[in-house]
Amino acid sequence: MKNFPKIETERLFLTELKAKDISDIVKYASNKNISDFTQNIPFPYSEKDAIFWINMANQGFENGNQYTFAIRLKEKDNFIGGIGIKIERKNNRAEIGYWIAEPFSGNGYATEATKAILKFGFDNLNLNKFTSSHLANNPASGQVLKNSGMKKEGELKEHIFKNSKYIDLILFGLTKKQNVK
Repeated sequence: MKNFPKIETERLFLTELKAKDISDIVKYASNKNISDFTQNIPFPYSEKDAIFWINMANQGFENGNQYTFAIRLKEKDNFIGGIGIKIERKNNRAEIGYWIAEPFSGNGYATEATKAILKFGFDNLNLNKFTSSHLANNPASGQVLKNSGMKKEGELKEHIFKNSKYIDLILFGLTKKQNVK
């Protein structure tokens, strides 16, 4: 794929991350609640972190092993979060990760974006399986995965050390065969 894809849903655009997004990324990701409920977003979150994320996304796309999208509301084309997949070609699968800025959470945007990414991966990248996980202290993320059609596959006890404590990690998956309705 030469050009970064643009995915359109009912209410969202999923597009390439841009330098113009840096201030919004920092504003929304520099939130303790976002950090506490995700595996990889640090707190505090700085401009340097946003630049690193955008560069990592660009490098992943160039290498063909990662697609990281900005989640944007269609009506204003403004950044409200991110969603991405890391592809493991050897096993023809990808892992999904996502986050939604707190002012926009609870509106179904994460589910809408996740469903679109699943469709993109199965239809355009011919992937066989998607996996994802969430911290046990973030059941809302588990609900996103369930609502997107993913199935719980397991639980890793005390798997993540964050904020001076061990947290269980809940695993989800969906194969192409399971996705056929």
